[in-house]
Amino acid sequence: MNPVMIMTAANIQAARLLNPLQPLLLLGLRLWVSWQFFKSGWLKLGDWDNTLFLFQEEYRVPLLPPELAAVAGTFGELFFPLLLILGVIGRYAALGLSAVNVLAVVSYSHILLASGFEAALAQHYLWGLMLLVIVIFGPGSLSVQRDS
Repeated sequence: MNPVMIMTAANIQAARLLNPLQPLLLLGLRLWVSWQFFKSGWLKLGDWDNTLFLFQEEYRVPLLPPELAAVAGTFGELFFPLLLILGVIGRYAALGLSAVNVLAVVSYSHILLASGFEAALAQHYLWGLMLLVIVIFGPGSLSVQRDS
């Protein structure tokens, strides 16, 4: 057997062993990234006065008044994760959460892009990558809508 045939056979065997894990990986991605955003939305909802203060004084959401940005951001952090956890319109839920993620970085860029905050920014990159995987591959077979 030549080396190419050996590598091809090994690759086929690896695919047979690993492909059944894809639904678990996609479920894990959905649960992990959803939890990160849901926690944030729940905290905002739990102390609305503080949330409004942050949107008025700290976050710099472009184009929207602070009160509307607070409502929209909190809604996005609560609604899209619920859809994503269930796998209901999973690709669209991941796209919606991606928009929330991008807006969070844009609104807080004066902090996230400063020296010393590389790890905080890297979290947003990681979440973006996780959401991109879900957008491309879908929520997986362990979801309500398998091809959403």
